[in-house]
Amino acid sequence: MKKIRKFLLPEAEMPTRWYNIMADMPNKPKPPLHPATKEPIKPEDLAPLFPMGLIEQEVSTQKFIDIPGEVLDLYRTYRPSPVFRAWGLEKALGTSCKIYYKYEGVSYAGSHKANTAIAQAYYNKVEGVKKMSTETGAGQWGSALSFACKQFGIDLEVYMVKVSFNQKPYRKLMMNTYGANAIASPSNLTDAGRKILAANPDSPGSLGIAISEAVERAAKDPEVKYSLGSVLNHVLLHQTIIGEEALLQMEMAGDYPDIVVGCFGGGSNFAGISFPFVRENILKGKKTRAIAIEPASCPKLTRGKFMYDYGDSVGLTPLLAMYTLGHNFVPAKIHAGGLRYHGAGVIVSQLLKDGLIEAQSKYQKDCFNNGVMFARSEGIIPAPEATYAITGAVDEARRCDEAGTPQTILFNLSGHGHLDLGSYEKYFSDDLEDHELSNEEIEKSIAMIS
Repeated sequence: MKKIRKFLLPEAEMPTRWYNIMADMPNKPKPPLHPATKEPIKPEDLAPLFPMGLIEQEVSTQKFIDIPGEVLDLYRTYRPSPVFRAWGLEKALGTSCKIYYKYEGVSYAGSHKANTAIAQAYYNKVEGVKKMSTETGAGQWGSALSFACKQFGIDLEVYMVKVSFNQKPYRKLMMNTYGANAIASPSNLTDAGRKILAANPDSPGSLGIAISEAVERAAKDPEVKYSLGSVLNHVLLHQTIIGEEALLQMEMAGDYPDIVVGCFGGGSNFAGISFPFVRENILKGKKTRAIAIEPASCPKLTRGKFMYDYGDSVGLTPLLAMYTLGHNFVPAKIHAGGLRYHGAGVIVSQLLKDGLIEAQSKYQKDCFNNGVMFARSEGIIPAPEATYAITGAVDEARRCDEAGTPQTILFNLSGHGHLDLGSYEKYFSDDLEDHELSNEEIEKSIAMIS
């Protein structure tokens, strides 16, 4: 086979619809519950936070949803994203497996987050919204939404997890350059932030805390709408353009994956690459394994409990039926900031509960080892989050080689690490730590859920 480096779709063939896996799930997720009444939440209950266009998508069971023209126009500045055959990585591993990766680092933000940022900013613009609030972990989401909001004339406040705010100063500057105001979370600007700081003045922050602050900001000001970069159904919906493209590109390559891998924080990039392939499993009897890779220091899918819990730390969001470590859980200070979230999206949680997807956890040092090997063999320095997907693919290739059953593996390289080189400096200085939760820590955190 000729060693073709890249499989690109012609512009006219870029998918023009998002895929909604809710239409094909054998068991639908349990409904979100109102945080005050504990009754199933109604669409109108979400109106203070989200525009109706996104609320409709959140509760939709329509199989395909057309992508608006203005969104497609901005998508075309970086989509279709390429699929690469990882010849260099295969050689470095000495594997008999075929490894491909879908590279989402070609967007203006350097990650997959642009796919939903553009869509969410558009639907807010349609309803006349002039200001939005959001949270961000490592900063990819905040960067993506900052630029998208600027395109549609919307001001943006970003509550960035404090440990990442300090670890990744250039992400903050990127948001500032695009016109957004980035704030270290927990902050003294919200009741939620002040409550956390009163209890722990040195709190490193978490995505749950940052969500609390951003939600409070929108809930208290009727002129402000809230935006979330992962977890929610409409966010996962927007990301499925990744997998829809990958299906076409793998067909162009004359191949089909036995295994699809994505790193996992709240679910957006894993869902984006995997859901269209899970659909093929459900409807056409394909046998592709879809594997979500999470940190051993934040193992909600592999060691958490499936139950109703808040999506934020203070309890302002609806209660979601999901795998969780407890909304009070504050993860260790790993450099994959986008994966430091206590819970998981309800769709992903239900699919895992039903055995339609799998989950694995990996250690930070192993992931950086594989990230460096990938950079040296493929030329792309991956974001810390993406090293977890690389490690999932590498471990599966080694497993297949040991079993003598070579397979085709596709993983989502969700973003580049050009603004995360400080974490690589820590790696080369042997200054990274591995952290694994004890059963007692997990049980204590879950027991705190009321």
